[in-house]
Amino acid sequence: MQNRYTGDIGDFGKLGLLRQLSRTGLSIGVNWYLTPDETHNSDGRHIGYLKNDAFRACDEQLWSVLGQIVGSGKRQVSALERPDILQASFYSRVLDFTGADKTERQMLRWEWHNRAMQQLQNCDIIFVDPDNGLIVPSADGTPKSNKFVLPFELSEYYRAGASVIYYQHKARRSDEFYIEQNNQLVESGGFFGAKSLGLKFRTTSQRYYFFLVQPSHAEAMVRCIEQMISTPWKNHFEIL
Repeated sequence: MQNRYTGDIGDFGKLGLLRQLSRTGLSIGVNWYLTPDETHNSDGRHIGYLKNDAFRACDEQLWSVLGQIVGSGKRQVSALERPDILQASFYSRVLDFTGADKTERQMLRWEWHNRAMQQLQNCDIIFVDPDNGLIVPSADGTPKSNKFVLPFELSEYYRAGASVIYYQHKARRSDEFYIEQNNQLVESGGFFGAKSLGLKFRTTSQRYYFFLVQPSHAEAMVRCIEQMISTPWKNHFEIL
């Protein structure tokens, strides 16, 4: 996540999803995986949904509040951390590798992750929001690795008792590629008993949300997602 993305179509989808999940009564924690803003592309400009009543029908309150944030010109992740958007605990410390060598990056990340674990330790559901999704071999250990989530970070949340949801950007790969990638993650040994579930958000740049659900949370979370897909959200989300 970067501050410049605040209020775009991606935020509308992810926050809409989390607002639905809050109806389960399970407490929610959000780790934004916040990184310094980049300037080499126009990401974050996908705000046309704010002029489209088809999105308004999904969640009018969220649609309106995000419109106010975008309209203010103050697009900061901190603007989303308010109870009328989502009742949740948030971790928004920036993971910044600027000027750090590989060893320093490892230390910075370890400290950053441990603080996140402490901040979100009492949450039933933890949502993580890296720019790109699961780490890929070409990014592992590089300065760009802060744009990805590491498998051990997800497994530590899960082993602490939380259900975990992670964002996955869709590049030039098929749905099957990302489903298999998630299946391999589940089978890696850090998610004993987890129920796996995937959602695809089809609007604008396509993206996925993969769930690693604790057995005790599975019934409530699956029912909630099924109910969500029966509302106007069905025009934007599909179950994989």
